[in-house]
This record gives sequence, C-alpha cells and structure tokens, in this order.
Amino acid sequence: MAGSRSWIGGVFNRLSNKRHEKFIEYPLTPIQDQRLQKLRERMQIPFDETRPDHQEALRELWHIAFPNVALKGLVSQQWKEMGWQGPNPSTDFRACGFISLENLLFYGRTYPASFRRLLLKQDGTRATWEYPFAVAGINISFMLIQMLGLLSEKPSNLPGLNFLKLLGEDEQAFDVLYCIAFEMVDAQWLAMRASYMEFKKVLQATGSQLERDLCLDSVRRIQDLPAYNLLYQ
Repeated sequence: MAGSRSWIGGVFNRLSNKRHEKFIEYPLTPIQDQRLQKLRERMQIPFDETRPDHQEALRELWHIAFPNVALKGLVSQQWKEMGWQGPNPSTDFRACGFISLENLLFYGRTYPASFRRLLLKQDGTRATWEYPFAVAGINISFMLIQMLGLLSEKPSNLPGLNFLKLLGEDEQAFDVLYCIAFEMVDAQWLAMRASYMEFKKVLQATGSQLERDLCLDSVRRIQDLPAYNLLYQ
C-alpha cells in the first residue's frame, strides 16, 4: 500500500476558490479568536520521534487500528499495513506535523467503526491498488489547513470564515471536520471508481464539495454538514 514521497502534501494542489477570493470582513468573537489561536498552536508542533508522548501516541494509533496485533516496534515493516510509506511513520509527519497524528487518533477514538471501516476498506467495490489509509489521512489534514486558510492572519474566503463560526460553537470542529472529510474522500473514491494514481483528483473533488457544503446557509454547527451522517453508516 505504500506510495511515493510525493503523496505527502504534494498530492494536494490549492483548491480553486475564485468565487470566495474577495476578502470578507468578519470580526472574530473572543471565543472564536481563542480557539483559532489554540488550533494554530497545534499546527506548529512538529512530530518528534524522540518525545515519549509522541511515541505513545503512535503506539495508541496502532492499538486502535490493530487491537489484536502486537506492535514489534516504532520502526517496523508492520506500519505499511496501516498505509504508511515505509517502516518508520515518523518520516511521513514532516509535511503536516503532530496535528495529523492527533487527527488520526481523534478519528479512531471518536468514530472507531468508521475508522476501521475505511482502514480495512470494507465498503464497496475496491480498486486493486487502494489508497494508503494513513498517508491519505495526512493529506486530508494538509488539505483542510490550506483550504480553510488557517495559517493566514485570518481566513479570507467564505468556507474558512464559516468554519470559524463552527469552531466558536464546538472546539473540536476541526477534528470532526477531518473525520467527515475522510469519509467524503472514501465515498468519492468509490463513486469515481478511482485507483491509486487518481487520488489527487479524488482529494480535489472532495475539497470542492466541502467548500460548497461549508457555504450552505443551513450549516450552523459541524453536525449540520450533509456528510456528517456518513460517520455513522
């Protein structure tokens, strides 16, 4: 399942967002500003394979994914079974940092049935050469950060600004959005009858759909997103 290094980050081109490029003046509430700053702090933490807490997070991810299989080590060929590019998953975190591991852990802890269904590719008619689960997860984290403009002083597109409203309602909005996006990627993968080399197109199509969904007037909470129910199917 492992792919080339170009999977990390490079698989996602910045989404075309012409209709939302004009800056929209939107004053942040104190809670929105506080939560945005906290989210940005998380994004600045690199993965450090020498830190015991980061090592433990990796071990927990393995246990969630394969609870009945003993992990032989933090560097092991076993990691490829989860969809890492090589025997040492720490090298894959360089593109997106520790938050991408946090996102995977949140997915596995909060929606374990959905997590395992996508990890084990249990739904639909699958391609002979499937997308690697873990590396796809890193790319989804990267996509969301870029799409929402979270590293800018303030998001200047409508999806990003609307996300801040969702963040004001739920501090875990980014992590839940990640889980929704992962489900959308898998659904798009199946709908397109895609194969490994088409993952970039799948991710772009998912990002475009997510942009549209975040602009819906009916979306006031993260749970209002149309694809939220995919997490429970």
